[in-house]
Amino acid sequence: MIRKIILFVIGMISLTACADIIAGKDKNEFSNIKNSFFLKSTAFMNDTYIPRKYTCDGDDISPGLYWGDFPPGTQSFVIIMEDPDAPFGVFVHWIVYDIPYYMTNLPENLPKLPVVNGIIKQGINDFGKIGYNGPCPPRGMPHRYFIRIYAIDIPTLGLPPGATKEDVRYAMEGHILSQTYLLGVYGR
Repeated sequence: MIRKIILFVIGMISLTACADIIAGKDKNEFSNIKNSFFLKSTAFMNDTYIPRKYTCDGDDISPGLYWGDFPPGTQSFVIIMEDPDAPFGVFVHWIVYDIPYYMTNLPENLPKLPVVNGIIKQGINDFGKIGYNGPCPPRGMPHRYFIRIYAIDIPTLGLPPGATKEDVRYAMEGHILSQTYLLGVYGR
């Protein structure tokens, strides 16, 4: 029991210590962008554990997401989920783009298809697959999972389905009106 408490305290200290990283490279990646809207999940609250159902240890389905208070002029949204604590660098779990401005949520278990509802496109994650693949960290300290949403001033990025994170980032460069994120934690 004491060992579990010590591991929990160490994990919390690690998460707190990582705030400098978030405030540094992660958060200021687009430093001229004002963080003015919210992103929430129906599955977990910000800065809490992601339920097993949404991980490789469970059903590995995407969590439901919803957002609001995005800036005027928003034409579409982009969502990217990443694990910055992966052993070999940032690991991409999910890329969704060309989400129309009038959509303010994604349902739980979004189909793992290149195009959803004839509109929304999904990219290739670092598992080499289309759509969502959840947290699946190695045993040890919990990892952080950032689900970032970007408000974009154009209706489409002009990319085909199956784009990479690099393709998406390049296409949205100069078109980001605002961004925010939801942080989840998962460990094994």
